[in-house]
Formats: sequence, structure tokens, C-alpha cells
Amino acid sequence: MLDVSNLEVEIEGSRILDGISLSVAPGELVCLVGRNGAGKSTTFRTVMGYRRARSGAIIFEGVELTRLPTWQIAQRGIGFSPEESEVYTDLTVAENLELSTWTRPSDRAAGVRIEEAYNVFPKLRQYLARGGGQLSGGERKMVSIARALTLDPKLLLLDEPFEGLSPAIIPLIADGVASIRATGKGVLIAESNIHHIPDYVDRIYVLERGEMMFSGTLAQAHADRDVMRVIAGQIDVTL
Repeated sequence: MLDVSNLEVEIEGSRILDGISLSVAPGELVCLVGRNGAGKSTTFRTVMGYRRARSGAIIFEGVELTRLPTWQIAQRGIGFSPEESEVYTDLTVAENLELSTWTRPSDRAAGVRIEEAYNVFPKLRQYLARGGGQLSGGERKMVSIARALTLDPKLLLLDEPFEGLSPAIIPLIADGVASIRATGKGVLIAESNIHHIPDYVDRIYVLERGEMMFSGTLAQAHADRDVMRVIAGQIDVTL
């Protein structure tokens, strides 16, 4: 589905990503883990076309994405929920979700796509008429993910879906991600706290200072002292 290989990105002359590679298959949940500033959001924004790669390849279902505009990448079937959620504050919850159904044509009716999103996050049914600016941080995050889901994507990129949320909301988000994965969609999550990663994750990658330092299972990461210490910010590793 998604194959990123040897990706390099520079911003204002500084190397932010240095030859990273990762992959996500249909029905997989994959997590990109790293401290703040490690390059996770840059990776996602480069996949989505907001940033241009200096070199490397981003292949989605056999198509090279690195020179495509963001709207074409979305139309090919990649949904994106950014770290800041970016819910439209002047629109209601219902209007935020409906918006994506106009963006990408699909064989599935808009009503079916919207209903699927509400099934993933049932709590949102309580807030259909509420404005985006009246929502809590956790509620905005659910709307952001649900809005990406109504695009009817094949792959979802979720940037820090658990960051800054209350302990009561985190399980709702995790259950929603599990429901999305169960439909056969690929899901790629960026996360700075390894303890927020769902136990059902298929594979994780650990990013440190723009380079990939680990690829493997969550259990293997927990057993690797260097990986755990880097994520916790206790040491610097010369890569």
C-alpha cells in the first residue's frame, strides 16, 4: 500500500529527514515513534504533499506521490488527521464530517461514509449541531479523525492522536482506531509517547533526529533499553 524509501527532506537548509524508509500494508496499524522534533510530522506532511522531498520515493498503490499536489494525494485515498486537529470552528460537527465527502468521489454514498464515521466514534452523535469551536480537545480530535474517515480513504495518517488528551478520552480514540483497522484500511500513527501506542499495533518505527533507529514489534521496542531511553529523552544517540 504505502512504501516510503530513502526519504530526505530539508527545511531552510537543515536536514530534517535523512534517508528514512517505512511501509504500511492494507489492514495494518503501524506507528512512527519519536520525541518532539524527531521528524514525525515532517514525514506525514511530506507524504501528504505539504512538504517536498529532496530525494527518495513515496509510493502509494504503485503510484509515485512526491510531485503530486495534496488534493490529488487525498483523492487517491490517503486521509490525514493533523496533530492540531484543524477542525473548522465555524462549522458544526455534522458539517465538518460532510465536507470530506465532497472532496473525494467514491462508490459509497456520502450518507454511508458519514454513518461509518459515527459508528467509529458514537459519542459524536451527541454533538451533531455543536460548532467546532465549542468542542473539547478530545472531541476535536475525534471529529478530525472522523472527517478524514468520511473521505473514504484506503490509508489514514493520524498525527499524535492521543497527545494532550484526558485519560477518559484516550480509550475512545484507541477503540476508534481499532474499528478503522478492522475494516481493512491501513493506519499510520505518529506518537511521541510509546505508552500510548495500542497493544494491537503490528509494527513500530522509531525516529531519532531524522533517522530511523529501530523497526520491529512493540514488545521488541520495550525490550531494547537504548530505544526506550531515547524515546524518554534520557540520552542522545549518535546515529
